[in-house]
Amino acid sequence: MTTTPKPKRQKLRNAEYYNLQETFDKLYSDSRNGKSFTKLMPIILSEQNIRLAYRNLKKNSGSKTAGTDKKTIKNLETWKEPDFIRYVRKRLKWYVPQPVRRVEIPKDNGKSRPLGIPTIADRLIQQCFLQVLEPICEAKFHDRSFGFRPNRSQENAVAVAYTLAQRQNLHFVVDLDIKGFFDNVNHGKLLRQMWTIGIQDKQVISIISAMLKAEVAGIGFPEKGTPQGGIISPLLSNIVLNELDWWISSQWENMPMRRNYGHVRSDNGVIDKGYMYHVLREQTNLKECYGLRYADDFRIFCRNRQDAEKLFVATRKWLKERLGLDISPEKSKIVNLKKQYSEFLGFKMKVKPKGKRNGKVKYTVVSHVSDKRKEKIKRRAAEMVEKIKFPANVNEEHKFIMDYNSYVLGVHNYYRIATHVNQDFAKIGFSVKRTMKCRLGQRLKKSGNSLPSYVQQRYGKSSQLRYIRGLFVLPIAYVQTTAPKHRARNWCVYTPEGRAEIHKTLEKVNMKILHYLMENPVQGESVEFNDNRLALYCAQQGKCAISGRPLTIGDMHCHHKTRKSDGGDDRYTNLILVCKDIHILLHATREETIKFYAEKMSLDFKQKDKLNRLRKRLNLNPI
Repeated sequence: MTTTPKPKRQKLRNAEYYNLQETFDKLYSDSRNGKSFTKLMPIILSEQNIRLAYRNLKKNSGSKTAGTDKKTIKNLETWKEPDFIRYVRKRLKWYVPQPVRRVEIPKDNGKSRPLGIPTIADRLIQQCFLQVLEPICEAKFHDRSFGFRPNRSQENAVAVAYTLAQRQNLHFVVDLDIKGFFDNVNHGKLLRQMWTIGIQDKQVISIISAMLKAEVAGIGFPEKGTPQGGIISPLLSNIVLNELDWWISSQWENMPMRRNYGHVRSDNGVIDKGYMYHVLREQTNLKECYGLRYADDFRIFCRNRQDAEKLFVATRKWLKERLGLDISPEKSKIVNLKKQYSEFLGFKMKVKPKGKRNGKVKYTVVSHVSDKRKEKIKRRAAEMVEKIKFPANVNEEHKFIMDYNSYVLGVHNYYRIATHVNQDFAKIGFSVKRTMKCRLGQRLKKSGNSLPSYVQQRYGKSSQLRYIRGLFVLPIAYVQTTAPKHRARNWCVYTPEGRAEIHKTLEKVNMKILHYLMENPVQGESVEFNDNRLALYCAQQGKCAISGRPLTIGDMHCHHKTRKSDGGDDRYTNLILVCKDIHILLHATREETIKFYAEKMSLDFKQKDKLNRLRKRLNLNPI
């Protein structure tokens, strides 16, 4: 199994932009060292944290979904920055959340999943809390929990499952499904768990309690549960189940011993417990087990059925007594991987014998896309093909084709870590191909326009590639398996060493200037304008977008490509950072002014062309 993939970097960059990474690092380090936190509100209410919350929130696709007040992120963009910060601070003096909008999301089994959507202002406040609480909690979370955590993906979780089954020969799996987990979390227990972790700021605890008990429009005030749809809900759910993670771990791998048998590896600094496990197997009657959790979906891998049966009963009782949670009897079971498939995160896996070593049978993992997911993919692909059948115009047709391609690429990226993914998608492809022939017929061609490089690299060799009006249609049956990637143990977003790779991308940015821009927003401009000014400075690597010369504090102007008077706004795509002289040239109308600054800048052909295209948008003549 290969090394960890490059993580998503945007949130880390955002923390760098607003000079909060050191603060988060300190919270993480103090939490690792067992410190309790009683004064978190000043950090939560800091200008940098509120601005960072806005930036992270607007990148969230859910920010365009309205709450009970009918407002979205678009309503926050136009706020002046001082008013924006003042509003958040005022709300948190005596916090009362606005009613939560209830939405029912249909499930594959015909039932529905309730979502609670707070107002956009309440989501912003939740984001302020999440940013500060996350590093504290990350220091206390178990290493084999993966859901809703930074730099931990579904792929990493599946890689661990493969390792436990194949390399450690743990072939009995306890599959436990918690009945209505998100709807049955005990509020009092959750708040006590937060206090135990080290979050002992009473005002923070009080506000979190208010968030949990926010009124659901048309239903009332909940007495238990964490509302799915809230920004902070995933973190709170991980806090609840973190106690379960460590309890399972204490049954074997972290069992207290009189003597320390572990030693630190010289190559990566990881504690090697191999000899300790050997001692436990030979000298004790303990049940060997390893927990694995992604959100509320968790598995316990055991050596034999007897241990699995005992752990099944013990875990069920522990969940009931400690957390007040019940398991679903029809969905919870013990699986022998030699005989049955165990489903996890949309995959089903078992082990098959593959030769012998030292007289013992060796087993290898065999995995497929789960049956439910295959049917869902077929159904969704057919729906998207149906849209392509009768488009209103060419532009709409182009959009529907690209939507279909995006979906195919997405399911390929997710499921390609299944060992037999090619067989599964061949069956899916047979069904989808038939649908395409019926719906699209002669419109499908075997040749078309040249392919983008990423398409050529992944799908260029496929004979199943088709075209509509020259635009490629990706073959859903053409996918090859890849080994799931493990998360690197030394990677952590809250340590300088763990972020070394991310910092390389910021080498060309003057961090002093960046922090100056952050600390000195343009007065009278919107929060969206000032936030995008920082993003542009980093994206342009601190250089003028036209002349390419380095931007300094006194020689930096943020230009609107389309004037506000002409319908322009403060969106990222409508802004560009230029030096002062270029900005004068962009707006100049007098010939002598144009001549003076044109000679001063000595622009080449490409630079002039870019300048003139921007002047054209201002309805000005080219220079």
